Amino acid sequence: MTKFLLCVHVLAAIITIGPVTVAASMFPAVARRALADADADAGVDGGAAVLPAARTLHRICRVYAVIAVAVPVFGLATANSLHVLTSPWLLTSIALTAAAAAVLGGLVLPRQAAALAGLRTAVDEQRAAPAVLRALAQLGTYTGLFNMLWATVTVLMIVRPGSTTGA
Repeated sequence: MTKFLLCVHVLAAIITIGPVTVAASMFPAVARRALADADADAGVDGGAAVLPAARTLHRICRVYAVIAVAVPVFGLATANSLHVLTSPWLLTSIALTAAAAAVLGGLVLPRQAAALAGLRTAVDEQRAAPAVLRALAQLGTYTGLFNMLWATVTVLMIVRPGSTTGA
């Protein structure tokens, strides 16, 4: 049963966390491109062609964030079956996972939604919006923090300090 739980945990992490980290990382650049295209002097299509891509990236982040709840659920089940629930590396991973979830749910997703609203206005009015550019820079920072938290959790899951696997 432990091997099954571990397989589901790892597959859930790859299938859900991977797309969120990639989509969240791509969002600021795609949104900046839409904003640049919205500028009337750009002479492009006013950002309308790029805006659906930004919407899609935000939707990927929202949907996969919800599905990603399976990762800690199966992780805890695996840890319980391995009798390592009190191991410091696991407790640290749990705390970092909670922090990553808080960053995604509290900082990244709301700012993506706000950026999309600002982009819609900029595209409709055919002008660049400096406030949206500043928000996108901030969003890039939060996305980087989210990605670093998950990278750290991944390393802890592989190295597992004090484990008996010899790693």
